[in-house]
Amino acid sequence: MKLNIRRLKSSDWDTIDKWWKAWEGWDNPGKDFLPENGTGGFMVENGKQPILAGFLYTTNSKVIWLDWIISNPDYRKKNRQEAIELLINASENVCKAMGYKYVFSIGRNNNLIKTHKELGWFVDEKPSHEIFKLIN
Repeated sequence: MKLNIRRLKSSDWDTIDKWWKAWEGWDNPGKDFLPENGTGGFMVENGKQPILAGFLYTTNSKVIWLDWIISNPDYRKKNRQEAIELLINASENVCKAMGYKYVFSIGRNNNLIKTHKELGWFVDEKPSHEIFKLIN
């Protein structure tokens, strides 16, 4: 079956939340931490089966931030890698169409880092840390 990509819907939240809970070492950042309250991104599907999702943060500069890529831990088909590439490439195309010049991402998953490299992204080899503070 052919993969397709679409905008996230509010009804996707329960599915994505289950994925975060299923992956060891990953925490759900919460809807209010994500763009458009959890709908600012894309879902890749195989037919009607959700495979993975990612989020796009827009900025007031020429950069857009692609992050929080999360996948269905029960999906074991060969085209998982194709789905990741589809999400990244589609995000790049949307960014270009919106007039952005740069796409930025943060990652620690080795497969995602490798895929970004293969798709021509610069990957800084020095580790960095996500730093944030809840202020209210």
